[in-house]
Amino acid sequence: MLPHHGRYDYHPWPARPRWNWPGGAKLAVYLGLNLEHFAFGEGLGAELAPGAASGAGPQPDVLNHAWRDYGNRVGAWRLLELLDELALPCTVLLNSALYDHAPELVAAHRARGDEIAGHGVTNSQRQSALDEAGERAVIAAATAALTRHEGTPPRGWLSPWIAESHATPDLLAEAGYRYTLNWCSDDQPVWHRTKHGRLLAIPYPQEINDIPAIIARKHGAAEFAEMIVADFEERLDQVRDGRAQVMGIALHPYILGQPFRLRALRGALRRLRAARPDVWLCTAGAIFDHAATLPDGMVMG
Repeated sequence: MLPHHGRYDYHPWPARPRWNWPGGAKLAVYLGLNLEHFAFGEGLGAELAPGAASGAGPQPDVLNHAWRDYGNRVGAWRLLELLDELALPCTVLLNSALYDHAPELVAAHRARGDEIAGHGVTNSQRQSALDEAGERAVIAAATAALTRHEGTPPRGWLSPWIAESHATPDLLAEAGYRYTLNWCSDDQPVWHRTKHGRLLAIPYPQEINDIPAIIARKHGAAEFAEMIVADFEERLDQVRDGRAQVMGIALHPYILGQPFRLRALRGALRRLRAARPDVWLCTAGAIFDHAATLPDGMVMG
């Protein structure tokens, strides 16, 4: 047999039990808004053009660092205006370094009642590159900062670069986290086994995600917006079989906060915003809250 992670079992889709989201909805839709901060002159970072992070040039990589910093200075504020315009909730996936770099931005999301979830200290590093003690320390530092500033401990976590070690789920459960967004292996939440009890894996998209779509595969703004709508409409057809689904949309302000992409995104989100009884617009934390109330065996694990 091949090596296996042992976190969850295989459950064929046709055999899944039927259950609903609140209000009888079958499709839960959430926005995962990544607010990230990057070290200047070192470390990792998405690239507009080949630069230091990919080994194509020396540090300091001003072009790519400034492009990413546009997200916190301008793009994130434009996305906030759009969220307010459409009255949409979101889950903020927060590098805790933003509390020092752009505290006003985090405060603006706090004021509108958005969920704040853990996303490491900075996206300049991968926690999977650390030993277990170092990874535990990064999780602890980010958790302490979010708890101090938000008044309550965060319940959800997305690792920078979706990078996990073999110990990550255990460390997250040990630190008090209730759900992870690291796993994109399903269209429903899945209970993962850890050394410290269950951890819910809520689907976080790697397809309807602006970094792989726009940066890696070079899709245009209109094409990415069309992907959002097509994913949404196909899922609406699929949930007629009675099986509830989760649709996540992953956004980064330095990408989607660019004006020409923002215009295309607005059209797609308006389509999702149209009120209908089979759609629940929510946060990742609300998905956890509902899944945790379902009888044992309804949510696979």
